[in-house]
Amino acid sequence: MAETYPRPRFGAPREPKTRVDPGSRLVRVLDFVSSGHARAVAFLTICGFLFFLPGFFTIPPIDRDEARFAQATKQMVETGDFVDIRFQDEVRYKKPVGIYWMQAAVVETAEALGLQNAEVRIWLYRVPSLIGAIGAVLLTYWTALAFLTRRGAVLAALIMCSSVLLNVEARLAKTDAMLLLTVVAVMGAMARIYLAWQRGEDADKSRWQEPAVFWTAMAISILVKGPLILMFVGLTIIALAIMDRSVAWLWRLRPLVGVIWMLFLVLPWFVAIFLKSGQAFFSNSLGGDMLSKLAAQESHGAPPGMYFLLFWITFWPGAPLAGMATPAIWRARREPGAQYLLAWLIPSWIVFEVVMTKLPHYVLPLYPAIAILVIGALERQVLARNWLARGAAWWFAIPALTAVVAEIGAVAIVRHPVFLAWPFAAAALVFGLFAWWLYDNARAERSLLNAVVASLFMSAAFYGVLLPSLRPLFPSVQIARALRNVVCVGPKAAAAGYHEPSLVFMTGTSTQLTDGAGAADFLGQGSCRFALVELRSERQFAMRAEAIGLRYNMATRIDGYNFSQGKAISVAIYRSEGTE
Repeated sequence: MAETYPRPRFGAPREPKTRVDPGSRLVRVLDFVSSGHARAVAFLTICGFLFFLPGFFTIPPIDRDEARFAQATKQMVETGDFVDIRFQDEVRYKKPVGIYWMQAAVVETAEALGLQNAEVRIWLYRVPSLIGAIGAVLLTYWTALAFLTRRGAVLAALIMCSSVLLNVEARLAKTDAMLLLTVVAVMGAMARIYLAWQRGEDADKSRWQEPAVFWTAMAISILVKGPLILMFVGLTIIALAIMDRSVAWLWRLRPLVGVIWMLFLVLPWFVAIFLKSGQAFFSNSLGGDMLSKLAAQESHGAPPGMYFLLFWITFWPGAPLAGMATPAIWRARREPGAQYLLAWLIPSWIVFEVVMTKLPHYVLPLYPAIAILVIGALERQVLARNWLARGAAWWFAIPALTAVVAEIGAVAIVRHPVFLAWPFAAAALVFGLFAWWLYDNARAERSLLNAVVASLFMSAAFYGVLLPSLRPLFPSVQIARALRNVVCVGPKAAAAGYHEPSLVFMTGTSTQLTDGAGAADFLGQGSCRFALVELRSERQFAMRAEAIGLRYNMATRIDGYNFSQGKAISVAIYRSEGTE
């Protein structure tokens, strides 16, 4: 008798197939790296490089802050004066010297190793920010270990590593990534001491690791950003003192020895700059920079609540989980761990919201506390199951909106859709979609891991491909390239109408920033001189040139867009007659 088998329906598979879970492999990776500290640290370091290196070497100098920091450092290297801080002939006393020393050390090391034109390679000046960003990710992991399991600490560090705001700061040659590193070190060391006191553990007089980290990081932070670190620490201590009605744990920080050590590290430069400039640094830094932020400094004013609105973009992909975790965090606010993290977060956040001057990166030192709080709720599986869970759609919405806006911007600026970025953008959309579809309260880490991968592809698309291709946004690079192609030796330049710091960094410290008439006078003073005249200053330049009988030729014209001022520009490069 012939054996019979049930026939499958038309189009149905003959054998059942195992359903593919797009998050299962990522979870297995997390299982592997969370099995030991060495693996976790190595994994997070690799992730830092994967996230922060796209575009690190290829994005030109960004106006204005990055170019100002880099130019001031370049002048330190050129003059050998590592005490004074200047941009051309003007003093730049807004921040202490720490970040300039770090950048100068990288540039001088590159020069010693034989790297040509090291002083104008902007990526060298970004190396301290890269170190600060990766270090902050690792220190977030270290800090989180005081509150979470090793697996949770890895997830908290991944949230920081993939956050939009840290990805921006890791690629800019300024202070904020290094400030973040010092703040996390200080707050992580203080957390360990506070939680040990809360657990009733006896003070170990032979244990100096946490106090040493605390006071050394305090000193570095003051040299990098001034006394801002005192606000984070001070407000946290005040909040905890109010809730606990005690500050007895502070003695475990060894304050007497610690303050002496901190002053030993900090005072030499402050004494040196006082001897060189008198009261100028302190009046400019404390009065002219810090106190002026209470008003709307440099047109950066915004009403309270602005940081809360920006948070949902700058903290992505951790932002959706932050919304879902908020009710559980509030319920746990009296637990020692949550109490400490909220004391780190809330008072300083209120201060930033109240202060009129607002820039997105100001709240970056508070993000590690949010990341740890969020993962604490995730590990306990107490994320909200109400309407807040709909925020999971934000994991897909951000890549979709970013892709649309970026492509529209690319077509508007370079008249080309930058096809090379499309595969990365598509991958970001796919993983963002997985993060949204796979979300449920019991396995939220699966969605988070997919969102982190989406952020990685977004980083590659935007920073690695799209931004470097938008050449009209960086006219200083094109101007400097035109001056490097001249035949004469030692060209000198004067700029009229386009005075961005990136131009000084790219074309040389001696570049004069003047008006149209001044550019004409400069051109008439000898050969191998070039006047960089923006279209709006050309009439004045031509009138002055006619008045003094100047004979000149136009070498080339460069069209671009000055995003610092939000307007299109056209710079003509004029040369004195006979100059090639």
